[in-house]
Amino acid sequence: MKDEGKQRRFPTGDLARVAVFAALIAALGLPGAFNVFGNTVPITLQTAGVMLAGAILGSWRAALAVAVLLVLVAAGLPLLAGGRGGLGVFTAPSAGFLLGWLPGAAVTGWLVERAGRRPGLVQLFVASLVGGVGVVYLVGVPAQAMITGASLGTAALLTLGFLPGDVIKAVVTAYVARGVQVSYPDAVPAVHRERLRTGER
Repeated sequence: MKDEGKQRRFPTGDLARVAVFAALIAALGLPGAFNVFGNTVPITLQTAGVMLAGAILGSWRAALAVAVLLVLVAAGLPLLAGGRGGLGVFTAPSAGFLLGWLPGAAVTGWLVERAGRRPGLVQLFVASLVGGVGVVYLVGVPAQAMITGASLGTAALLTLGFLPGDVIKAVVTAYVARGVQVSYPDAVPAVHRERLRTGER
């Protein structure tokens, strides 16, 4: 009976979804990265993948997808925008933002889970903004200041250059997630969680 419970909580389908979203975040790095206003932290599309993972997978699966990606990056695979990979990226000025993806994805997913069986566009947008932007910045900005030797205020000011693009990513994430969830209800984290509790596959 215990084994059956474990299978229901961690079905094979969940592992597949985690792998797919880890690959999606990596693929969003293919367009590359660019720097603005002299900031050493690049702008990429991969944060949109982090938001989308949270909005569709929910908290723990989204965090696991990000963790899988970061482990592969640490192993040397060039999965970050611009073909970056290896342990060196975790000592670069963008290291805090990369590590911030983990709690950012988890918080996004946690908020969407609490939005119920039919999260609306506003709820998805707010969740993406709070988790994918606010939480990531909370980790990334202090780390950037520490690594570069800049003041916290200077690092925060440089990060403002990311904000317009990240807000747009949150809007796009909300629309994409809502469209997917309307077509595929199991992509709503609360629905998926209920199915696991009742033993549905």
